[in-house]
Amino acid sequence: MTNSEIAFTPEHDHERCIHQALDDAASLCRERQLRLTPIRELVLKLIWQSHKPLGAYEILPALAEAGFNSAPPTVYRALDFLQEQGLVHRIASLNAFIGCSHPEHQCSNSFLICTQCQSVVELESPEISSVIHQRADEIGFKIATEIVEIAGLCPNCQKSTVEK
Repeated sequence: MTNSEIAFTPEHDHERCIHQALDDAASLCRERQLRLTPIRELVLKLIWQSHKPLGAYEILPALAEAGFNSAPPTVYRALDFLQEQGLVHRIASLNAFIGCSHPEHQCSNSFLICTQCQSVVELESPEISSVIHQRADEIGFKIATEIVEIAGLCPNCQKSTVEK
């Protein structure tokens, strides 16, 4: 089962995702000799609690509840760190963040976004990235950032729409 199929499965166990993401983050930070501070860890855990993207302001109340400084710069610093390390991705169209299931290697940054339930999955397809880079090269365009966001309906929402 792929990450896309997992995220759109109603019985999916998010706890397993959370534990795996935190383990991966701890390993990656040890390997890179970086600190996974308690705030960074909590922000990552909150983002992994579902496959729905979270905005910075949605994270603030949980930081306050956990006894941390809940000022916006605090959460943005944590998100910046997590994004720089490849642990989370920013979904530009939603101004929100989701976890990366494979932070150990460079991602293509292609996402499927359900417009009904707001679930997001990363589309792992080197072919998409290859075509984008090939076409950009052909016209002499130098890519700085590559993010592809595709909006539509996930299988669950398609099913619920048909059942109505």
